[in-house]
Amino acid sequence: MDTLINTPDIMPTLLGLCGVEIPKSVEGTDFSKALLDGKTPEREDALILCPAPFGQWTRKMGGREFRGVRTKRYTYCRDLDGPWLLYDNEADPYQMKNLVGCSRYSDLQANLEDRLNRWLKRTHDDFMTAEYYIAEWNYQVDENGTVRYES
Repeated sequence: MDTLINTPDIMPTLLGLCGVEIPKSVEGTDFSKALLDGKTPEREDALILCPAPFGQWTRKMGGREFRGVRTKRYTYCRDLDGPWLLYDNEADPYQMKNLVGCSRYSDLQANLEDRLNRWLKRTHDDFMTAEYYIAEWNYQVDENGTVRYES
């Protein structure tokens, strides 16, 4: 299946595959019918995010909270300071050339920012600081303020 999915789509899809009724409170899309029918569901974009730096991605290593949108061709992210990353995954599959702020891509960047804002509204995401989520979800952090990752 070549489609864009979000992490919240996994649970409703698994419930659908098991024939279990999906509670109304569950976020995400049930792709089970498409999987069972062998069809590729169409989705134009998917939300990507990091509410707080975690694991080895410390703030010292560039870790930050961000939100983004991924289309089949482009990846766009912003952090709390504004646009951060824009990649053309077709022309630059290894994401080596960041196009954020390039005037040639200003219309594209505006379009992807609009898509991201629609996702944030749809998911009720106010895009707060990492410290907010750390306190809200009672995450444990290390001396760098990075969420501890224990395997």
